[in-house]
Formats: sequence, C-alpha cells, structure tokens
Amino acid sequence: MKFIQKATIVVFLFCISSIFAQQKQEGKKIVLTGKVIEKSTSQPLDYATVTLIGFNSNQVVSGGVTDAKGEFRIETRPGKFNIKVEFMSFKTYEIKEKVISEDTNIGTIALTEDAKMMDEVVIRAERTAVDIKLDKKVYTVGKDIIVRGGTVSDVLDNIPSVSVDAEGTVALRGNESVRILIDGKPSNMGNINDALRLIPAESIDKVEVVTNPSARYDAEGGGGILNIILKKGKNQGINGTFVVSAGDPKNTGVSANLNFKEKSANFFTTIGYNDRSNPGNTKIDQENFDTNGDLKSILKERRKNNRFGEGLNTNFGIELLLNKSTTWTNSLNFRTNKGGNLENVLYYNYDANNQYLNTRQRFNDLNSSNENVEYASNFIKNFKKDGHKLSADISISYNNDKDNSSIEGIIVDNGNFVSSERTRKNDTQQRNLLQLDYVLPMGKDSRFEAGFRGNYVKTVADYQVEEREFEGGPFTNIDEFTNTLEYNENVTAAYTQFGSKVNKFSYLVGLRFEDSKIDVNQLTSDIYKTKKYSNWFPSVFLTYEIDDKSSIALNYSKRIARPRDRFINPFASYTSNVNLFQGNPDINPAFTDAYDIGYLKRWEKLTLNTSLYYNHTTDAFEQVRKERGDEIDGIPVIVNTFFNLGQNDRIGFEFTLNYNFKKWWKLNGNFNFFNSVNKGDYTYTNSNNEVITQSFDRKATSWSSRITSKITLPYKIDWQTNATYNASQRTAQGTNKGIAAANLAFSKDILKDMGTISFNINDVFNSRKRIQDIELPNVNSHSEMQWRRRSFTVSFTYRFNKKKTEREQKPRQNGTGGDDEFMG
Repeated sequence: MKFIQKATIVVFLFCISSIFAQQKQEGKKIVLTGKVIEKSTSQPLDYATVTLIGFNSNQVVSGGVTDAKGEFRIETRPGKFNIKVEFMSFKTYEIKEKVISEDTNIGTIALTEDAKMMDEVVIRAERTAVDIKLDKKVYTVGKDIIVRGGTVSDVLDNIPSVSVDAEGTVALRGNESVRILIDGKPSNMGNINDALRLIPAESIDKVEVVTNPSARYDAEGGGGILNIILKKGKNQGINGTFVVSAGDPKNTGVSANLNFKEKSANFFTTIGYNDRSNPGNTKIDQENFDTNGDLKSILKERRKNNRFGEGLNTNFGIELLLNKSTTWTNSLNFRTNKGGNLENVLYYNYDANNQYLNTRQRFNDLNSSNENVEYASNFIKNFKKDGHKLSADISISYNNDKDNSSIEGIIVDNGNFVSSERTRKNDTQQRNLLQLDYVLPMGKDSRFEAGFRGNYVKTVADYQVEEREFEGGPFTNIDEFTNTLEYNENVTAAYTQFGSKVNKFSYLVGLRFEDSKIDVNQLTSDIYKTKKYSNWFPSVFLTYEIDDKSSIALNYSKRIARPRDRFINPFASYTSNVNLFQGNPDINPAFTDAYDIGYLKRWEKLTLNTSLYYNHTTDAFEQVRKERGDEIDGIPVIVNTFFNLGQNDRIGFEFTLNYNFKKWWKLNGNFNFFNSVNKGDYTYTNSNNEVITQSFDRKATSWSSRITSKITLPYKIDWQTNATYNASQRTAQGTNKGIAAANLAFSKDILKDMGTISFNINDVFNSRKRIQDIELPNVNSHSEMQWRRRSFTVSFTYRFNKKKTEREQKPRQNGTGGDDEFMG
C-alpha cells in the first residue's frame, strides 16, 4: 500500500505539471458578455448557465453563470459557436453558428418557463442545496457549510428524511433497511456505518435520496436507497478547490479537488487527509432480579472512550472523448485509515439494598487499520437519436480491516487481577461488479430500457479471542469467540422497463429479476451453509400533471433486504464480556412491498413535496437482547442478536418544504410521521437449558422533524442553522427516548469571493445521545450513549478558476438512476 501512496503522489505531480504546461500554450482570449432575464416579469435571472459549444467539434469550449444582475462575462478563444442559455424550469435559448472574433455583447436574452419541467423543481447554487423531484430528492453538499470539516455520516445526518443514530446506523424515514451506494455502487469498505465515518464531507458532491426505486436500481434496501455521489470536476480548463480545517475535539483536515478539462479529455482528482478524535461516553444503570422477581443486585456502568483515526483518501480519474459520441472514464480510488479506540469502563457493584460492594475496571486498548482500493471504468456510447445510448460499468475493489486489542480487568478497590484478554480481527472483502444499461427512445415521449448487473462479493472474517487465567500467565484461546467466517454473495440481475407520456399522464413500468447465491461458511467449526433464491421485483410509477405547477404520483416497488456479515457472524465482538453482540447464521432475507403516493406543488417562493407511504415487510429483521443464563462476577451476561420477525407493517406521512422567504433568508423543513406494527415471537434456549419465548407483537408510533435556515447577514456573512427532533419510540423490549439536537454554522467570503472562512458547531447543546429503557425478564436497564460530544470546526476554502456560484456541467450517469432517470 505504501507503493500505491507513492505512485499516487507521482501521478498527481505529473498531472499538475501537464496542466500548467497546457495553460502556457493557450492563445488569444476574447470576452463574451450579455444579460439573462425572465420574460414574463423582466426580472434578472441569477445563476443561469451560458455554454459555448464549438461548431465543428460539438464540444463545450467555455461557459459561465450569471450574477445577481443577470449579467455574465465569459472568456474564450475566437471561433464559431453554438451558444446555449439554460435555467432549470425554463426553456433553453440557443444561438446557432455565432462567429465571435472580438469582444462581443450579445445583448439581453429573455427565457420563458417550460411547463414540461414543472414536475421537478431544481434550485441551484446558493439559493438552496435541495433539488426536489417526485420520486427522489437530490441534496448538493458543496453549499452546506454546517458539514465542512466533517464526514459522510455528518452529511447524511443533515439531510431531510435521513437520520444517523449514536452508533452510526443510517435510517430513511425511520427505517434502517437502507441500501447505501457510492457513485451508484455498493461500498466495499466492510461495515458501511464505519466506512461513512472515514470519507470526508468535502469529497461529496451530492446525495440522492430515493424512497421508492424503480427496476433500474438494485432491489436491495426495503426502506429505499441513498446514493452518495463523489466530486468529479467537469468545468472547462483548469480549476479546483482547496479546503483546510481544524477543530476541537481534534479534527484536522486538508483536501483538494482539482480538474483539468480540454477538448478530448477531462482529468480529475480528489485528495483528502484527516486526523480526528471522537471522545464519547456511555452510562448504564441496571437492576438484576432473581427468578422470584426480587431485586438481587444493582450495576452502574460508566464508559468513556476516545475513537481516533488518521486517514488518506485519494481519487484519480480521466474521462476520454474517443469521438463525438463515445466517452470512456477510468478512475482509481485509494483510502487508508489508521486509528483505534481507548475505552475505560468502570462497573460499580451494589447489593439489593443499594450498598456499595466494589468497583471493577475494564480497559480496552484497540488499534485498527483500514485499506481500500477500487478501480472503476465507465464506457458510454451515444447514438444519433437524442437519448439513445449504451453504457457499461466495471468495478473491481479490495478492502482489508485489521483490529488488535488488549483488555485488562482489575478490582479498583484493592488492585486485584480480574482478567487479561486480547482480540485479533482481520477482515478482507473483494467485490467485482459488472453492469450494462441500454436506453432506446421510442417516438416523441416514450423510452425503453434494459440492463444487466452482476455483483460478486467475497468476505472473510478471521476473529480470535485469547485470555490469561492468572496475572502474568500464558494466553489461551477462547473457543466460543474464535472462528473464521467466509461469506460469499453472488447476485446476478437483469431488468427492463418502459415509460411513456400521454398529454399530462406519464407512466413507467419495470420488472427486475435477481438470482442470489449466498454461502455462509464457518471454517473453524466446519459448518457450511448455502442459500439460493431467485426473485422477481416489479415496479410501477404513475404521474399526472394537474397543472404547470403541480403533479401527483403513485408508485409501487418490491424490495429485498439481505442480511450482511455483521448480522450473520455468530462469533461475538468482545468489547464487553457481559454485553455481547452475536450474529445469526440462519437469518433469511426480508421482502418489502413499498407503496407511495406523492404530491408536488410549486408557488412563487414555496415548494411543497408530500408523500403518503406504506411498507409491508415479511421476515423483517429484529434485534433482540436476551440473557444468556450465566453470570460473570455476579453480572448477568446479555447477548444482542438478530432474528426474522413474522411481519412488519409501516404506514407514514412525510412532507418537505422549501421556502425562499426573502432573497436573504431561505428555509427548508421536513416532517415525518409513521406507525409501525410488528407481529411475531422469538424462542430461544439459554445456557441453563431453559426455553424462553418472547412476544414481539407491538404497535409503535413516532415522528421526526428537521428545519434548516440560511440567512445572509450584513457584510455578506452566511448564517446556517439546523435543528432536529426524533420523538420517542416504543420497541419490543422497551423505549427509545426522544432526541433534540442543533447545529450552527457561519461563513464569510473573502479574497474577491475566491475564498471562504467557515465556523461550525456540531451538536450545540451536547444533546445528541441514544437513550434507552429496556425491560427483560430478569433485567431492567437505563442507558445513555453519546458517540461524540459537541465539536467546533474552523475551515478555509479557496477556489481557483472557479467562482463560488459556478455550476458544474451535469456529469454523465452510469445507469444508477441519476439525472437521466425517466419521468422525473
């Protein structure tokens, strides 16, 4: 891996030297100016896009955006051009075969609204970071100052409809069965929740939230899909962005996003370094009862931890224009992270009368490393007819996670030896992905699509736990926690869909077939299991335009949620010897029928998007906390595991509002309410050979809300505030308490708008905690967990040859349901 890092630096320096060499060869520059207004009101349109396309090459030569007065100024070389003026929801204005040999003012251009575009509302640049469509929402991260200096987890936790709990688990509309993609592909970085904490926020371009995906997408994810799109420069010439950040707790980061585009090639790179520390704490108060229901003992657990990591994220790519209709993009991504976790746990033991007995300490020193390499290739062939194309994608990736920890336990009161253990984990994952997509326009408003996708994953988890029986003694293996698990997942899929529009009515119907073969092999125990299943996944999307500013849609899709290696690995993690996590190798996939009715309405300053949804899931995953039946130093051992519930029915209502109250004040709000009904039982035999049956029948109602405000203060200071509240929710074994939290950020442009200084506070009131009350047959507990305490970050952003408000050209999509998704 050191070789790859050195090679990365060499390639980077070579690209930079080539770029500057190219710049010196540029010839005479001339200036094109003009103004863009809205025809119906004669008001200037700021952030409209003006693009110059070479007449002979048919390639973008230069471009720019209008300012607050609707005026633009573009530098280019003399020549013959086709000029396009674009603004979303307005008809494109074109000037054909314009010869420009000297500085030219083309006058005032008036754009008219396009009724066909009203089924989506796209608000660009500094207006807001939200693009609302009927079937998905797209959030542009580059304009969100709250997450600067943060990670992808911070980005997701600031997006409406999405929440990230204290342990990093991502939920969409309160549903944790979410498929998370990076550039349209599954992540290869082991535990996806941990992976999201390794990628810096500055490397993210936008996030697509797809609550009810069509047949084009993977069927994985009962609750929907989150597609995280990394930055890839597309602007003409050389341009880029540098970001430097520092914070408390320790949060040091440096990143660069560079791009050089010429007629036949586009070079892009992202390099990011971060050094972070995340101190957190956990509090657990637990009452233990005997079989008669009488109080036996009291345990108060206090845990302090400091997770730290130093990471490097690099991405190099080149997009080649092979001819006027064919492009080929290749990229190499490398991520590495080294860190660990220092965890100090104190167990305060009391008898039934709350009289102090002793204090036991358990100190865990964890060191970890992660390395990930991915090569991706994308080939696109555009045919003569507009929209007719064939695309092919190949991705090959490898990930390696290593953890080593030493755990020491003593009685604090007298210093007596209690335990000495060490753990070793080495997880590797290989993923090969092949995808083909074909799009054929038929007639004026119809389109046929078909595609193939093969996703082949091999994961090996090698885990070992050893212990000393006495101080200074030899380490011996603990068999019940030691094994090598091999998990192979091969999913081959094909899909087809057809869509058309008749007057104000449009439809998109699709069918996806997926063949799955799953191998779960416990190599040390010589237990081998294979699961095969083939499934059809239909989807139907119906849309009706009520008028030019409002639409209604009815959507249906069938989804699947496959258990991941964390869910199925039966060998527990060993952070605590009395609070264990074990996977269930016999767990089966869950299937969901998802229904959604959406309504979109646009006023002059307000956009409203509402949705009524219903999800019916069979064999839903449920986490159970159960007593193993034995004790360690008088403390009952609790096991956390997963099983297949009978069924889950979830019905909910959600709305999102974008309100441009004033030019200096923008508001974005989201509200989600849902009712969840579980039906099912769980039966197990504990270590005392007792059969225990727990009913998981329950009805739970909860809601969440989020509001984001962005205000431009005097002296052009931007002030952004984000506030969230997740209401309490009943679980089968207790209650999750409500959580209120807020983030705050300020930014100021300097250096003639080429630089920006930002300051943000994450979790202003230090209130983002997971608070649970759990009731088991012989144990009651109250817990409060805080993954990371309140943090402060200062960052500086510098842009060269790229204005703050400059919009990038739309990147070509690779069949992942991007900008060319049919019917909005």
